[in-house]
Amino acid sequence: MRIDLDVNGSRHSVDIDPSQTLLDVLRDELGLTGTKYGCGEGRCGACMVLVGSHAVASCTVPAQSAAGAKITTIEGLEHDGHLHPVQQAFLDEQAFQCAYCTPGMIMAGVALLRANPQPTAGEIAQGLETNVCRCGTYPRIVAAVRRAAAAGGGESRP
Repeated sequence: MRIDLDVNGSRHSVDIDPSQTLLDVLRDELGLTGTKYGCGEGRCGACMVLVGSHAVASCTVPAQSAAGAKITTIEGLEHDGHLHPVQQAFLDEQAFQCAYCTPGMIMAGVALLRANPQPTAGEIAQGLETNVCRCGTYPRIVAAVRRAAAAGGGESRP
């Protein structure tokens, strides 16, 4: 089956098997490997992408259901050579160790700040509760999202 996907502002026409997930297509067909495979069940957040304005676990989304939607991956956040404020804040706060969860955490942070530009620490923790960091850098992750909020991290990007 052939579907058209709008990923990071570019149109892609891909042949897929109906059983493929959005994660499979992003990584295997489009080469966007920033989105990580974690649990395969939508419980860890490593595969988080934005579909429209919502953060979703791409491992649970059938690729065909994403046809026509605006999809943003971690690779699509950079704009004109500048990191998105959430990406920059993660660097500034050193909010990662192994960094496997980082793309999903950043995508969830972007979605959170778009919905709530000035969240409290509690709201950040709640907004990221579907994302797992095995290294335990949660305090730095919360600090990074707070820093991004102060820098206008909820701004819309193409």
